[in-house]
Amino acid sequence: MRKIFVNEPVLDGNERKYLNECIDTNWISFEGPFVKKFEQGMAELTNRKYAVAVSNGSVALDTAVLALKIGEGDEVIMPTFTIISCAAPLVRVGAKPVLVDSDPYTWNMKVEDIESNITSKTKAIMVVHIYGLPVDMDPVLELAKKYNLYIIEDAAEMHGQTYKGRPCGSFGDISTFSFYPNKHITCGEGGMVLTNYEVLAERCASIRNLFFSSKKRYIHEELGYNFRMTNLQAAIGLAQLEKLDRTVAKKRHIGALYNKLLKDIGGLQIPVEKTDYADNIYWVYGVVLDDDLPIDADEFIKRLGEEGIGCRGFFWGMHEQPVFKEMNLFEEERYPVAENLARRGFYIPSGVNLNDDDQEYVVEKIKLILNQL
Repeated sequence: MRKIFVNEPVLDGNERKYLNECIDTNWISFEGPFVKKFEQGMAELTNRKYAVAVSNGSVALDTAVLALKIGEGDEVIMPTFTIISCAAPLVRVGAKPVLVDSDPYTWNMKVEDIESNITSKTKAIMVVHIYGLPVDMDPVLELAKKYNLYIIEDAAEMHGQTYKGRPCGSFGDISTFSFYPNKHITCGEGGMVLTNYEVLAERCASIRNLFFSSKKRYIHEELGYNFRMTNLQAAIGLAQLEKLDRTVAKKRHIGALYNKLLKDIGGLQIPVEKTDYADNIYWVYGVVLDDDLPIDADEFIKRLGEEGIGCRGFFWGMHEQPVFKEMNLFEEERYPVAENLARRGFYIPSGVNLNDDDQEYVVEKIKLILNQL
């Protein structure tokens, strides 16, 4: 059977060369030179002064929350439609995630719902750019200024994307990236925290490295974590960063071809191609089943899987997560757009290793299933 994976990374740049350099020099740990080079490259990409490499995108968010000293009783406004890595750091420190629903077209957080959720306890807004289009940032920046709030910007899916010409990852007081295998830049696992504030950068670096004292190594004034990135990870990440423009171009080609092949097919909502502030970068190519189709996303994914096509469902809202229900969080809260996206949305193969024939095969099988329905 033909097999098309939901995502495959492409390692055809300097990845092997840089890894061999790590091995030849014995620099495989955090203190190797590629960590600094990767940090510098990501800072340049996002027009940031400081970048702090960490072991994955989830702990990048932990680091951001800890660096801003968000804690017990604080409130942070965030989308319900996102990965649990965004809410978990808040819950761990005793802060309260205050959720907003999604825009039904861009799938990003509904910006117009933010202000009504601001209280005297609100300390930050966590912006999460979803799937290919950035959040409309100007209104968020205005609210943060008006109410003196921090912005945590999760740009995990936005490598190479811009908002009104400015790079995603440049908007938050602290911004974060992930380098998981399905990202535009990957090093297997890895993350980055970025800021323009020296004091925050220094605090992030200390959190990452067990809060070793600058005066005497094994003296610790706070409890930190081992969130360090290895030189091996950074070597791969730097090689991936070097070819980011090519990756983004390929992703947009994939998106454009899917748009062409799917535009006249009934039963599916396809991604918004562009807004007045950004062109879609198609980190993944998501579709949402119309309400009148008699199956949900899980069943559609199963049927495509029987044809050798790998797919993945959309995020499940934070307010419906069993772990948070056990904590009595988000009781009686409903977010209908996010709930619909979770049940009827999924993304089809859209990794950079995909070719046009693969896409045509995927669409052929989608049509077949829709015709059967």
